[in-house]
Amino acid sequence: MEFQEAKDKFISTWGSLGTLWGINKAMAQIQALLFISTKPLTTEEIMEELQISRGNTSMNVRQLIDWGIVKKELKAGERKEYFSTEKDVQELARIIAEERSRREIQPVIKTLQEISSIKDDGTKNTKELIKQTKALHDLATTANALLDKAINHKQNWVSSALIKIIK
Repeated sequence: MEFQEAKDKFISTWGSLGTLWGINKAMAQIQALLFISTKPLTTEEIMEELQISRGNTSMNVRQLIDWGIVKKELKAGERKEYFSTEKDVQELARIIAEERSRREIQPVIKTLQEISSIKDDGTKNTKELIKQTKALHDLATTANALLDKAINHKQNWVSSALIKIIK
């Protein structure tokens, strides 16, 4: 496999995997391109490489910046904006886990807390709803606490966590 074929395959595969960690295909492909790039890229370079529109590129780069995965860089004497991504895979995984917790797990915990705290009217249905949503709330809270510990540990947290699970 030659460089260009390998590069295209990586970007395509990463784009498909992106949907598993909560982002769309184009967003993941942009991050993949920046991840393997040896230098920060402009919007135009991203558009040309991935064959996507300016609007699609701009929107997805903004979202990647919001996630904390991509950084905007300015070069002295140039009006163009350049973009780069986190290159440390451990830190990248930490950022993604932190953001997914904030966007997905924490809102679910809040909703489950609200639902499981309804007034018990004594009916079988209400008791079951309270019981099950409280159990889910407790599980989600515990999982989020474990994720927080891993996120805050930073250095090699992914590898360390996997090794502990395997043992």
